Amino acid sequence: MVLASGKLLLSKARRECYAVGAFNTNNLEATKAIVSAAIELSAPIFLQMSGGALKYGGFELAGLALAFAKKVPVPVAVHLDHGPSVELARECIGFGFSSVMIDGSALPFRQNAALTRKVVAAAKARRVSVEAELGRLKGGEDDVFSARHSYTDPAAAAKFVKLTKVDSLAVAIGSSHGAYKFRGIPMLDLQRLKEIASVLEVPLVLHGASSVPPSLVAAANRYGAEISGARGVPESQIRKAVKLGICKVNEDTDLRLAFIAAVRKFLHGNPSAYDPREVLSPAVEAMKAVVMRRIEVLGSDGKV
Repeated sequence: MVLASGKLLLSKARRECYAVGAFNTNNLEATKAIVSAAIELSAPIFLQMSGGALKYGGFELAGLALAFAKKVPVPVAVHLDHGPSVELARECIGFGFSSVMIDGSALPFRQNAALTRKVVAAAKARRVSVEAELGRLKGGEDDVFSARHSYTDPAAAAKFVKLTKVDSLAVAIGSSHGAYKFRGIPMLDLQRLKEIASVLEVPLVLHGASSVPPSLVAAANRYGAEISGARGVPESQIRKAVKLGICKVNEDTDLRLAFIAAVRKFLHGNPSAYDPREVLSPAVEAMKAVVMRRIEVLGSDGKV
């Protein structure tokens, strides 16, 4: 199958009221897990890399993602997540990505819009989809960090989309990056989301939406990790957000938790193991299970 258009994947999701899972990869094992889950459930996906992932794996990692996307029997959009600059976005567009995000959310409104417009101009000539973000998520992941929430204003969102002609918009409604998303009761501002969706015609994106399952945290801690007090977005909240207009949901933290829990468990039970393939195979299966669960929650299984 050919590389999928991010815009087309999200347009279909918006029409049919489900969301496409967007899964971050940093290595071969995560890529295999994500793609195999999508194939098994006949689901479209975004296979995405952050700027930090590209620093770690180089464009060789991107080449791996593109190779998988072009040979599998399900639609896969290869996406730049949280692109920090016009230069990196242009490099990804030139390399063959079908979707890019430019993240100017830390900037004032006008500067964010101006930055986004530059990427939109570069992307349109290559028929590449562009995602931007308005509002700011608390927490950190890779090079993205904010000490506080800055919620998306519906009127500002409508103005931003009109100014930039962006294909999709990531909104801030209470989710956070990282494993520590909430101190009190986990709750998204679904009323705000409803208001944003009522004034926009582009697909909406939810970042910082990992569920941080207690079972994964407990499994990692059982074998030596020190991850205490981590809380994610409940699946019930994610389902409600999808019904209200979220068409793309990002997933990274749960994949990391599954990976580290599986590796720690295997090494604990197999202290003489030294073959990386043997050590990492359980992690692939653990990450695949996370991806399959998220696809089912988003309602994108069987949507190929």
